[in-house]
Amino acid sequence: MSYFCAVKIHEIYIKRCIQLAKNGLGTTYPNPLVGSVIVHDGKIIGEGWHRKAGEPHAEVNAVNSVKDKSLLSKATIYVSLEPCSHFGKTPPCCDLIIAHKIPTVVVGTVDPNSKVAGTGIKRLIENGVTVTVGVLEDECHELNKRFFTFHNQQRPYIILKWAESSDGFIAPLTKEKKEPVWISNEFSRQLVHKWRSEEQAILVGTNTVLEDNPKLDVREWSGNNPIRVVVDRTGKISEDYNLKDKKTKTIVITEQENLTFSENLIYESVIFDIQLTKKIVGILYKYGLQSVIIEGGKQTLESFIDSNLWDEARVFSGAISFKEGVKAPVMNGISKTEKIKDDQLKLFLNHD
Repeated sequence: MSYFCAVKIHEIYIKRCIQLAKNGLGTTYPNPLVGSVIVHDGKIIGEGWHRKAGEPHAEVNAVNSVKDKSLLSKATIYVSLEPCSHFGKTPPCCDLIIAHKIPTVVVGTVDPNSKVAGTGIKRLIENGVTVTVGVLEDECHELNKRFFTFHNQQRPYIILKWAESSDGFIAPLTKEKKEPVWISNEFSRQLVHKWRSEEQAILVGTNTVLEDNPKLDVREWSGNNPIRVVVDRTGKISEDYNLKDKKTKTIVITEQENLTFSENLIYESVIFDIQLTKKIVGILYKYGLQSVIIEGGKQTLESFIDSNLWDEARVFSGAISFKEGVKAPVMNGISKTEKIKDDQLKLFLNHD
């Protein structure tokens, strides 16, 4: 087989690994998304993905799915991320591969976690396994952009999200009730709830809570509620607001000190200054949060934009017109657009 053909074949199976891995989005934290495929004589004989932290890893599920285990000693195992080499809640996947005498391993990319970071590949090679690394590496990085950002940059992956009217306003000047004024349609709102289920945290500012009294949950989708984070400098948000109902873990970032907290209502005291966004990101990292979707108002969103602390911006443009109101943040360099009925969804990526 030529080198070119081998590379193309490897890419086909790593693509399948990526497809499988995406099934775990939102349920594997703090672990990465990983998919695995086992191939013998040009046919897939087993596949699996990591479903939830504490449960078997992708390689284990793939091996367990193989009916005739005798084929493993003549097979190739593909995995989107380097097999782990340490004992966590489950045994090392390297040991499983070695125990079953699987002779060839193809890896999408190296694991950035300091507990692995090449040691899995090293152990496999030391035990006579042929290892190929770096197949569809960019795609495998994209798959685990949250995990890589967390381990390489010591911060969560940051997604900004807002909806703006057709004439560029994020909210009207006045409204009658403490509830959201819907700019996007019901399909876009359901998509937002799906997004929430995929991220570990969701953050808003004081004014959003006071004006809208949001729940920040995934009631229009099936999945885990994100940890709620609210910036409340002087304690304006009373116990009557939904974010203090203690139904979901909530972190309140404030300048107040010596506040009483419970298991699901935690206070973090910081000085509010020009370094505030960096302090917020540091708090999220301290709690092991690999991703956050920021749904705050104009002030909160622009503080992260001005600090250049963001990775994606997802912006809905609705059909509604306000004629006057609170101006939406201005972004440049659209990466992608799509229509959701009468809404337009624009995606911006921060390449800095």
